[in-house]
Amino acid sequence: MVLKSINQDDLRNHNLSAVLSTLLQSTKPMSRAKLAKATGLTKASMSLLVPMLVSAQAVQEGEPVAEGVTYGRPSTPLIVSGQRFCSIGLQINTDGYGVMVLALDGSVISEHWVSQSMEGSEPEEIFARLGALADQSESVIRQKDLQVVGTGLALPGLVTDDMKLLSAKNLGWKELELSRFDVVKRLDAEADNEANLAALAQIPGYATPRKGKSSIRPTDSFLYISTDIGIGGAVVHHGQVDRGDSGFAGELGHVSVALDGPQCTCGRCGCLEMYAGRKALVEASGVAGPEGSTKMEAVDEVLERYRQRDDRTIAAVDRALRALASALASAINIVDINTVVLGGLWERFGKGLVRRLNHELELQVLSYPAVQPRVVLPDINTRPALLGAAQVGLRRFIDNPLEYVNSSK
Repeated sequence: MVLKSINQDDLRNHNLSAVLSTLLQSTKPMSRAKLAKATGLTKASMSLLVPMLVSAQAVQEGEPVAEGVTYGRPSTPLIVSGQRFCSIGLQINTDGYGVMVLALDGSVISEHWVSQSMEGSEPEEIFARLGALADQSESVIRQKDLQVVGTGLALPGLVTDDMKLLSAKNLGWKELELSRFDVVKRLDAEADNEANLAALAQIPGYATPRKGKSSIRPTDSFLYISTDIGIGGAVVHHGQVDRGDSGFAGELGHVSVALDGPQCTCGRCGCLEMYAGRKALVEASGVAGPEGSTKMEAVDEVLERYRQRDDRTIAAVDRALRALASALASAINIVDINTVVLGGLWERFGKGLVRRLNHELELQVLSYPAVQPRVVLPDINTRPALLGAAQVGLRRFIDNPLEYVNSSK
C-alpha cells in the first residue's frame, strides 16, 4: 500500500470543509468555541480558519451574545453567508424545464420554470431553451456580483459518470452525450438522475443551512421515491446517495409487482410505474385516455374525484397503493432502511394515504416489529430536483473551499 502524504493545503482544505459542513448542519448559529468542540479542531485552528471564511464572505459574524452566563466575554455567533458564493441548478423533466440560482445561505436568487409537455420533444431544442434561461440567470448573478461555484443538472433518466444520458424513456431520449450541449459544457454542469437530486434536497444541511424542523436528520438513511409520469427512486445511506456500482441504484419504478401485468415502456411487465405513475392513475380513474393522461389538470380531477369517493377512482388509487406498498416493502427488505420519503404526485393525497401505506408496510416488512417502517412526506416538495441540482453545485465549494477562498481574495 502506498500512503499519500497530506500537505498543509490538503489539511487546511479538509478543516475548512469540516467547519462549513458543521455550520450547515447546525440548527442555529455556532460560536468558535462550539465549532471547535463539534469538529474536534483546536481553538488555535479555529482562529485561523474562521477569518479565512469571513474574509471570503462565506461566513459572517453575528451580534455577540451571552451564552447563559452573566460574566465573561460574550460569544460571537457565526452565520453562513449568501453574499458571495452561489450555484446554478438546471432541470429537464417530463413537465418542463427550468433554472435556479441558489446562494450559499439557502436563498433563491433567481428561478425560472417553463411548464410544457415534453413528450416528443427534441433534445437539441430543449437544451438550447434551457441555455437561454441560464443566460438570464447569469445576468442576475453578474448584477449581484456573485461567484458561481458549480452547476448541477437533473434529468429524468439514467445518467452515467462520464455525462451520458443512457435513457429517458418518458422523454423518448437515449444515448445522449450531454457535453455536446452548449449550456452543459459552458457551465461545466454535473448531471444526475432527478430522483437522486430530489433526495439530496431532503437532507438538511447538505449544502445550505438547516431551517426549521425536519423529519429527516443530516445523517439519516432513507428511500426517496419520486412519483410523477415516471417513478424514480433514490437510496440514501447516512446522508449520502448510494448510487450503486454503476450509478443506477434506486429505480423503484421498474420493480415488477405483477408478472402478468401490463407491459411497461422499459419492456418488462407489471412495473410499479404501470400502476402508480401519473398516466396509469389518470387512465385507470377514467379521467382521461392516453392523449390527456400526462396533463396536470387530469391529476387535479383525479384528486377531486378521490375526495368525492368516486368508485372508479377509489379502485384505481387502492390498486396503486397496493403496488406502492409491495415495491417499497421489497426495497426495505433488501436494503434494510426503514424510512421512506414519498415525493411527487402521491404526496398530494396527504397523510391519510401515508397512514395506509404505513399499515401495509407493517404487514409486509419481514423484520417488523424489530424494524418499524415509516413513510413520511417530504419537507421540500416544490421542484426538489431543481433545488438538489443547485445544491450539487454548492457542494463543489463545500468539499473544496480552499480553491474558492483563495481565489476570492
